[in-house]
Amino acid sequence: MKKQDKTKLILLLTGFVLIILTYFYYPNLNKNEIVDSQIIEKDFEDKLGEEQSTAFENVKYNGLYNNNPFTVQAKKAKILKEDESVVYMNSMHVIINLNDGRVVNITSTKGSFNKETYDCFFENNVYANDGETEIFSDNLDLLATENSVEIYNNVKLDYTTGSLRADKIDYDFETKYFKVSMFNDEKVKMKVIK
Repeated sequence: MKKQDKTKLILLLTGFVLIILTYFYYPNLNKNEIVDSQIIEKDFEDKLGEEQSTAFENVKYNGLYNNNPFTVQAKKAKILKEDESVVYMNSMHVIINLNDGRVVNITSTKGSFNKETYDCFFENNVYANDGETEIFSDNLDLLATENSVEIYNNVKLDYTTGSLRADKIDYDFETKYFKVSMFNDEKVKMKVIK
């Protein structure tokens, strides 16, 4: 085959792949994101339904975790009449300013914040980052009353020397220590590299 024929064939195949991606693959990706977003929004609305007392948009609260100030932000929030100390949030984002200068960012699709105790409960697509460690999970509880962080359900922790997966991790953002455990009696398999 001549060099010109190879070039034409490569260009033709590239064009074909681009057409398939443009008209079939990418529209489905966007449609799935919209459907997932609508399901979460509907779940949020159904959960709060008629009991709802107040709804907010673009809310921001301040709190204190282990003597470190933090802010809680959300695109949408609601407070139920039955317990006005708890704020239910969509697109929840917490920023903790640690005493050593590091900043911890925690985000999730939904969650709740207790205005009196400063406890935060994150659900769905939880992501936490302190500049050195990245944490992915389904749930994260930032318990200001106990100065602890409980991360559970499909936990993946990536740090400078490696990564691990577990059912549950108790993590300390200050000391960067964590305790790994499983929900059942399985042994935790982990390799530590220094």
